[in-house]
Amino acid sequence: MILSAAALLREYGASATSIDRVLAHSGAPRGSVYHHFPGGRTELIDEAVALAGDFIAGLIDAAVQADDPVQAVDAFFALWRDRLVESGFRAGCPIVAVAVETNDDAPQLARSAAAVFARWQEALAALFVRHGLTEERSRRLGAFIIAAVEGAVIMCRAEQSTTPIEAAAAEIHDLLLHALRDRPGARPEPRP
Repeated sequence: MILSAAALLREYGASATSIDRVLAHSGAPRGSVYHHFPGGRTELIDEAVALAGDFIAGLIDAAVQADDPVQAVDAFFALWRDRLVESGFRAGCPIVAVAVETNDDAPQLARSAAAVFARWQEALAALFVRHGLTEERSRRLGAFIIAAVEGAVIMCRAEQSTTPIEAAAAEIHDLLLHALRDRPGARPEPRP
């Protein structure tokens, strides 16, 4: 049910991810929802946010181990581009789906989404610190990259095109090359 809720969030958004839709998608019996999720729909969506957040965090954490931070970020953008194309531009980010809705009746969902975004940003910041950037610059770059990816995914879905994510990826690629080249203690590139 959690996987189904995450999949439905990606494609339809939070308000359209109802218990009935999750049950139809997952094939689970109705009674199992309230047995496993006594908090109902809110608890189920919160668990789906956590699951999706953990999945992407795992991808980021794997990229953080890379020797080349630029290549790691390029791969992160490529992953999203591929997901968009494979889904016919239907699949977005389930965390964004929760974050953009008001959720007045379940404010914890916005807090959960914020915690996921913070986790992703911290993982990217750790990558940049490990490669010699200051903590402040690394935190800003982490936030900027997450914002760029998420914004580009939304634009790609609207335009039914990979152009926005490809443009964002190219600009961030160049930005990271310059940031890493100009970091304190970096060796100048040899001149031809």
